Amino acid sequence: MPRLNTGRRPAFGSKHMSYSRIGFVGIGKMGAPMAGRLIAAGYDVIVHDLDARAVAELAGAGAKAAASAREVADAADVVFASLPSPQILETVALGDNGIAAGNAVKVFIDISTTGPRTAAKIADGLKPRGIAMIDAPVSGGLKGARNGTLAVMTSGPAAVFETVRPILENFGKLFFMGEVQGAAQTMKLANNLLAAAALAVSSEAVVMGVKAGLDPKVMLDVINASSGRNSATEDKFPKSVLPRTFDFGFATGLSFKDVRLCLEEAEAMGVPMVVGSAVRQMLSVTNQLYGPDSDFTSMVRVVEGWAHVEVGTRRDPVAEAS
Repeated sequence: MPRLNTGRRPAFGSKHMSYSRIGFVGIGKMGAPMAGRLIAAGYDVIVHDLDARAVAELAGAGAKAAASAREVADAADVVFASLPSPQILETVALGDNGIAAGNAVKVFIDISTTGPRTAAKIADGLKPRGIAMIDAPVSGGLKGARNGTLAVMTSGPAAVFETVRPILENFGKLFFMGEVQGAAQTMKLANNLLAAAALAVSSEAVVMGVKAGLDPKVMLDVINASSGRNSATEDKFPKSVLPRTFDFGFATGLSFKDVRLCLEEAEAMGVPMVVGSAVRQMLSVTNQLYGPDSDFTSMVRVVEGWAHVEVGTRRDPVAEAS
């Protein structure tokens, strides 16, 4: 695969610096299509994941496989991580066989949702090794990851951000939240709380309407033309709830983790979250009933069970008979 930078590399931190060797640790639902976009853009991509099948699939597309996070960091100038929890991220970033032990890595970019305190801790741990950190959590789902239309929230040293901007632009629209390490993580937690809250309250409202005999599709049309419209009624219900597929692309366990993290960070700041606490409880129930791997649109199924009704596209007997 061709390298984009074949000349002499400028001094670290120069806005003219370009990187060609990119590492990716964690190539799950979001990491795999994002790594794939970098391969398509012509970067040398080195990947590592515990899922050998995911690694083999990207290797077939042109990536190089690595046996550990450290091996990735020994080969790549910039290393991304897309991991499911703060604890796993900390081990991968700072562990004995992790990214901090690598000899080639200059910039570590965390696209996971791990919270601002974890971001600050990892940045402090990488600094003595001469590795800069950029927080870059993303929003926009699997479609956005595949199409390069994600919202990419970033924070960290501005000069370092400029050196990796061309790489990050492969993923979507960039929003620089400032140089405070973890600022982008705070933004991501706030966004994900709002997304989960919209789904929770929309589930209650639509189930109530169905219980009263309303057509859920007509309900959504009215809501989306009115003041109650939100991301759940505009996107998640039409795509994943009405057709009963529950496959929007975001796991219940991850949503529960994100909302829990948000409330923990808010509590540490002294910010009360009464509504957020109710959303966390709804996700906890959904997680228990349907499992962490279920789609988070399964939240509506919880309310359906309590109300003894089902939300779905209503059959039209006239149309079916014609």
